[in-house]
Amino acid sequence: MKYTKLGRSGLSVSRLCLGTMNFGPQTTEPDSYAVMDKALDHGINFWDTANVYGGKKGEGITEQIIGRYFAQGGGRREKVVLATKVYGDMGDWPNTSRLSALHIRRACEDSLKRLNTDYLDLYQMHHVWRDSPWEEIWQAMELLVQQGKVLYIGSSNFAGWHIAKANEIAKSRHFLGLVSEQSLYNLNARTVERDLLPACQDYGVGVIPWSPLGGGLLGGILDKPKEGRRAGMDNQIEANRDKLEKWEGLCKELGERPADAALAWLLHQKAVTAPIIGPRTVEQLDESLRALEIEFSEETLKRIDEIFPGHKPSPEGYAW
Repeated sequence: MKYTKLGRSGLSVSRLCLGTMNFGPQTTEPDSYAVMDKALDHGINFWDTANVYGGKKGEGITEQIIGRYFAQGGGRREKVVLATKVYGDMGDWPNTSRLSALHIRRACEDSLKRLNTDYLDLYQMHHVWRDSPWEEIWQAMELLVQQGKVLYIGSSNFAGWHIAKANEIAKSRHFLGLVSEQSLYNLNARTVERDLLPACQDYGVGVIPWSPLGGGLLGGILDKPKEGRRAGMDNQIEANRDKLEKWEGLCKELGERPADAALAWLLHQKAVTAPIIGPRTVEQLDESLRALEIEFSEETLKRIDEIFPGHKPSPEGYAW
């Protein structure tokens, strides 16, 4: 396994991040244990979850599965850089969602219990919340850090200016601030290249792409039988058919599976720390490791950009 630092922090994380969203709804608990065992066997130490994962509001089923896995001992928890998230609806009563200081504190305590741990390595805000001032958010996060319940803070689905504002206010409070941003980023969704990625690079914030295969669109979708596709994919396929035909043709020319090549492309982007892979099975996890070995030439990267055009950083992307 290859490792890198998470943003400007000193924390070493694997270049692939194990996403756990399927644990519970798609993958049974025993099979989830098998995936987690194999992830550790491969040296994947960076695991991502969220309190809302699992399919049942307020129960945190995915966190519970991970917590019961850790309870087996054997150094499982100690080997993992564990990331979870706060923001989503965890109840029907006021203050059971979003980023008030009250909810941040309660949500953290609840996640700790479900995950069967006394600290979180990375606590991520699942979305920006405009109704809480940053002074309130940072005060709540600082307290969790002081109490030893959280080590690092990250964000998800932020804009570039949110990263800048959050870290400038954190700096004024003599606090480390954000060390990571989890965002939608793949070959077919490159909007973050305009403002978010430059902001993250400037502030030393590691980027953790979610949906690196575009919901399966980039994983060789044209060669898959129709019954093997996700519901609602037909419209996306038709809207992107020309690009997908060229993409899958290039992958055949390279002798690589499209899913592996799409992950490898993300690993070639300077701002990216670790794409999130969400295997439903051990076999899918094993297959993902090929991405770590793929090296693209400058010519190949140029051809990929011709198929999936990127965005120049602002303002050059739209002005002189």
